[in-house]
Amino acid sequence: MTHKATLAAVFLTLAALAGFTRAQQYPTHFIKMMHGFPPGGNVDVIARIMAQEMSNGLGQPIVVESKAGAVGSVAAEAVAHAAPDGYTLLLVPSAHAVTGAIYQTLKYRPVDDFAWVSTVSFYPFVICVRRDSKFHTLAELLAAAGANAGAVSFGSSGIGTIQHMTAELLGNASHVKFLLIHYRGEAQASTGLLTGDIDFLISTPTVAVSHVESGEFRALAVTSRARWAKLPDVPTVEEAGVPGFEMTSWSGLAAPAGTPADIVARLNAEVRRSIEVPQVKSRLESFGGDVRAMAPDEMRTLVADQLALWSRVARENNIRAE
Repeated sequence: MTHKATLAAVFLTLAALAGFTRAQQYPTHFIKMMHGFPPGGNVDVIARIMAQEMSNGLGQPIVVESKAGAVGSVAAEAVAHAAPDGYTLLLVPSAHAVTGAIYQTLKYRPVDDFAWVSTVSFYPFVICVRRDSKFHTLAELLAAAGANAGAVSFGSSGIGTIQHMTAELLGNASHVKFLLIHYRGEAQASTGLLTGDIDFLISTPTVAVSHVESGEFRALAVTSRARWAKLPDVPTVEEAGVPGFEMTSWSGLAAPAGTPADIVARLNAEVRRSIEVPQVKSRLESFGGDVRAMAPDEMRTLVADQLALWSRVARENNIRAE
């Protein structure tokens, strides 16, 4: 038994040394960072900011590739099936959990087919109306929707997007039904609000702030737990009368499942270093982000919890996509 114990200890020591050596050598060539949304959008910009700074720390180029389609699932599938060697990464937004909840034919498992590296930033959505809207508070908007189902219209940026699902979550939490109008993206939905075709919009910070500051939109509430520093006078949804409501979106990095733990740890450390670089942090914050890293197991729990949440919302509202 003593001889066996000694051999086991030697084996474990050698394995640890091999992992340390592999992590020290990684990477030896360029890394691909994929995402599933059009170039120039919020996800693409975050990917390029992180790729540029992480390449400085890792000593190898990081090439950003947009593989848009099916609310991010085309890119997620490609990464899930890539070699688990640390050379293919996914810049993943919180929409990943929504896609996993509503699409019935995904060729990957939304949680288990990925090695979760770290979150990068968190940000709330902003519930907006047009500047001349009759709704001056979220409570007034919800009261109108409660008095007459479908009387209050909401413009989503597409079926199954996180804005769409956040509106469904808000409706469930406040026991009202909105008339859903689906657009091809947030830009078209914003135009719909400006032209008066819809009553309200759940907007990303980058879009909302510019319209609020110009006076075209009026912000009724933010979806985060606490008030948002960019719009300190705007109440949270909970403060506006929906107890316990919170929906905070996020972005982060993942790799294929099976990526060695030492490489995941190296990438996690590099994310943490990158987001503390002043110009990187300020740019991420300029998009409304609360810049914050997580340990890999914490991020996995976050994704699993949100998948469970959106699966429940999808069941309750009979939302499915093929």
